[in-house]
Amino acid sequence: MIHPDVAARFPMLDGIVSMREAYGTPEGLERIRAYESWEPEEAPPVVEVRDDVAPGPHGPVPVRVYEPPAGERTARPCLIWAHGGGFLGGDLDMREADWTAREVCVRAGAVVVSVDYRLAVDGVSYPVPHDDTVAAICWVRDNADVLGIDTGRISIGGASAGANLTAGAVLKLRDRDGWLPQTLLFVYGVAHPVVPPPSPSLSAALAELPAILAPKAGPRDDFLTVNYLGGPLSSADGYAMPALAVLDGLCPVLVVNAEYDGLRASGEAFTAALAVAGVDVRQVTVRGLLHGFLNQPADLEPVGHCLDLIATTVKGLA
Repeated sequence: MIHPDVAARFPMLDGIVSMREAYGTPEGLERIRAYESWEPEEAPPVVEVRDDVAPGPHGPVPVRVYEPPAGERTARPCLIWAHGGGFLGGDLDMREADWTAREVCVRAGAVVVSVDYRLAVDGVSYPVPHDDTVAAICWVRDNADVLGIDTGRISIGGASAGANLTAGAVLKLRDRDGWLPQTLLFVYGVAHPVVPPPSPSLSAALAELPAILAPKAGPRDDFLTVNYLGGPLSSADGYAMPALAVLDGLCPVLVVNAEYDGLRASGEAFTAALAVAGVDVRQVTVRGLLHGFLNQPADLEPVGHCLDLIATTVKGLA
């Protein structure tokens, strides 16, 4: 069953005939963000926040560092986090970035570094956002002492497009540097250039959605993926679409899917591929919610439970 607080917001999308077109305009993106987000009963936690930059091959990569409010400033766990937005939207201020960082910072007592990778707009495409994500991770890893981070307790993750980017980055660092984080967190992300067909249970769930939110019958609209790749789907490699990679030897992975999300099929298939490769993988389905739920308040019960799960994982206790 779709969470009633979420279903009550469906009328906010009335008049939008195409999510693809909405994502392609500032006005459309603003409506999508307004639909996905609402004011919490309690404001997100207040923590120390500062902006910094990581050097990267395409220029400096902005990052935002969130510090736990108390305790020793050494040997702390860390989450490096990347927001979503279809590879062409989103920023450090969006709730999926800022609220998630604040909540995990406090719940896990962890330093959270949020990455403002370049978006796939104005001629930018893969591998630029991927390279930015790799560069930000390396900056955190190489400055762990300055940041007061335990290098053995660095977790890396993201939501939606950010899940894709961080998974690809971890694969690159495994292959290039022989280095892996404590855990990879893959939250309602896309791992395939062509999303696998939904299972019967997922098809039944998607049938409950309003038409504007339900995947269309027939071939999937791959605009966002093609735009990110800057070329045909066949151009994708394993760093651009992690399901294409050799997955053996990857760090433990937490896959979090939304129950009412067409991309759940990608997360489920990615989980199966990780398991076949012998990776320690855990999959959790967040019931009642749709794609993008980390833009919603932590006091929405399933969101709060998911944040607790992320925090427990980052602390190394999951």
